[in-house]
Amino acid sequence: MTVWTVVAFIGGLVVLVGGADLLVRGAATLASRLGVSAVVVGLTVVALGTSAPELVVSLDAAVSDQPGIALGNVVGSNTVNVLLILGVSAVISGLVVAQRLLRREIPIMVAVSVALVVMALDGRIGRVDGLLLVGAMVVYMVWLLRVARRERPDVLAEYDAEVDAVERPTARRPVWWLVGQIVVGLALLVVGGRLLVTAATDAATALGVSELVIGLTVVAVGTSLPELATSVLAAIRGERDIAVANVLGSNIFNLLFVLGVASVASGSIAVGDAARRVDIPVMIAAAIVLVPMCWSRFSVARWEGVALALSYVAYVAYLVLDAADHDGATLMGWGGVIAGGVVLLAATAAAVQTVRRSRHPDTPGTPDAAPAAPAPT
Repeated sequence: MTVWTVVAFIGGLVVLVGGADLLVRGAATLASRLGVSAVVVGLTVVALGTSAPELVVSLDAAVSDQPGIALGNVVGSNTVNVLLILGVSAVISGLVVAQRLLRREIPIMVAVSVALVVMALDGRIGRVDGLLLVGAMVVYMVWLLRVARRERPDVLAEYDAEVDAVERPTARRPVWWLVGQIVVGLALLVVGGRLLVTAATDAATALGVSELVIGLTVVAVGTSLPELATSVLAAIRGERDIAVANVLGSNIFNLLFVLGVASVASGSIAVGDAARRVDIPVMIAAAIVLVPMCWSRFSVARWEGVALALSYVAYVAYLVLDAADHDGATLMGWGGVIAGGVVLLAATAAAVQTVRRSRHPDTPGTPDAAPAAPAPT
């Protein structure tokens, strides 16, 4: 692997993330100037903007006949989002989420992840599959915006704070400046994506590993940096709904829109045995980890965050150790151990949360707990 490959990868990543940041800030401020509510901006412009790197990289890889990077970027990013980003966010402050909307998004994320397995049974994600995914994305966004308007006042206030933080650097810029910022951001995304895909392909060739492995690891982590920054900052500021909403929205967007557009543009994205046997099941197992939140106190404790992060470390260690034989016979065994471990984590979390709720049904932080009545005087 040459020095140029390393420089191109790092440079492409910096340009990609910088372009996404410009795009999000410019679009968010422009939308607010046009009278769009903060919750709509937060759920669309900000949420989709953080997934712009995944879209550009997967689309570029797909049309460049590098399906391993296109698929690995989507599957790997979703795994990173849940295990690493949500795990780190929980470690920082613990997560207690009040937003009822997220309870509906978790089953949607799991269902879409399982749908990917069904679509990949024939070894590819075809153009018709892509059109179905994009259509589902449109339906999902319409539903999301309609339901979001009925959220609790404290949740809406949280979105106000998030959008205000995004807009602040460009709040007084004229409209023409904001439009130019959006155009420059899009241009940087394209340039950064091209550099990143080219460097990733060269690295895979030089290291003797598959493009899928590169896509699942360094490319996936790199394109997930906007999500990492958004969720970690939200956790630090105590905006816990934003930290979780960012991850869920990004994962659904990646599966429906990013993979859908990439497969439509390329005609077909090949899904190899390695992805079907190990990587996609691990992604689904990571999604299942969040299911207990649907009926629990809807929280992720610090110890659970540590377990999520360690699960990701174990998965990456497996990929690295098995990189030379990623399509070999050992996949089923080790892949099953990793996926099974994540599912075990989900079962443990469900049991702990159920016990907690049964013992303390009205504990503060429980979304559905009724406020305590004032003490008699």
